[in-house]
Amino acid sequence: MATTTEQEHIAKLHDLIKDIEFAMMTTVEPDGDLRSRPMATQQAEFDGTLWFFTLASDPKVAEVRRDQRVNLSFASKDDNAWVSMSGTAELVRDQAKMRELWSKPLEAWFPDGVDDPNLSLLKVTVGQAEYWDATSNKIAYVAGMIKAIASNQSYQPGENEKITLREG
Repeated sequence: MATTTEQEHIAKLHDLIKDIEFAMMTTVEPDGDLRSRPMATQQAEFDGTLWFFTLASDPKVAEVRRDQRVNLSFASKDDNAWVSMSGTAELVRDQAKMRELWSKPLEAWFPDGVDDPNLSLLKVTVGQAEYWDATSNKIAYVAGMIKAIASNQSYQPGENEKITLREG
């Protein structure tokens, strides 16, 4: 059996998250507590790095400066797909990258647009990921659930895999 290459892993993760509009980003607070908040996923091609707009003055930026470790959770109930990615985040203030990623709906959160001096990006470099993918067929999904209940067995939905993109 052939091993899955890093590019195949990246392509699989991209396929699973490409239509998910929001991720929950978890950061580490100074006392070690975990804090999560929704972040709009940018429609860039996933290559092992994810980008999120933020304001440099937001508390999550201070949290990332203290501890760069973050987790991103994606869920698509409609597609029966769930993805968890962990990695490191850093603040990026690259105007060219902001213009590349900017879209009109972002004005709802950032009314001053890319010219706002407080506007920044959080760049997340993914190191580890795990996914659960039961996207194959909704009828098969429901049938599998019914079979598990009828046979008093645990339901095993689709694929589940842990992936290492970068050691960290």
